[in-house]
Amino acid sequence: MSMLNRPASGTDTGEIVASMRDYESAQKTVSKLIAGEVPARDIAIVGQSVRTVERVTGKLGYAAAARSGAINGVLIGLFLAAILVLGNPEVPIQLFLGFVLIGVAVGMLLSLVTYAIVRRRRDFASVTQFAADHYEVTVLSTSLGKARQVLGANNVAPVQ
Repeated sequence: MSMLNRPASGTDTGEIVASMRDYESAQKTVSKLIAGEVPARDIAIVGQSVRTVERVTGKLGYAAAARSGAINGVLIGLFLAAILVLGNPEVPIQLFLGFVLIGVAVGMLLSLVTYAIVRRRRDFASVTQFAADHYEVTVLSTSLGKARQVLGANNVAPVQ
């Protein structure tokens, strides 16, 4: 499992050592703590009053579904064609292009079928993001003294 964005092993995040309104400031505080040799595994960024924001990016229709499917289908076709060429380098270019076109057709068909199934519930495309009112940088009690020493006078009172 990757070390990046791994789930925390417990729910105890420790004591608040800094509180700020934006995530970038929280990241900078964490970087400063790590540079000050506070163990990274003892640090957490806790978003408070988290909400989701869903931004509508456009209207969905059969044309948009077909276009999206075609783009994904090109990738499927190229993948299949690449496997074919790796297996037999003397394959004619027409066969290679045929595989790409088959991928486009399959991608469009799958996308249109999927859209036809979900269109009654959702006829728009969107992007969802998470936002918090403020962020708290917390440190486990084993490293609390070191963290306070590193942050010194920059210790920020919790945001109300």
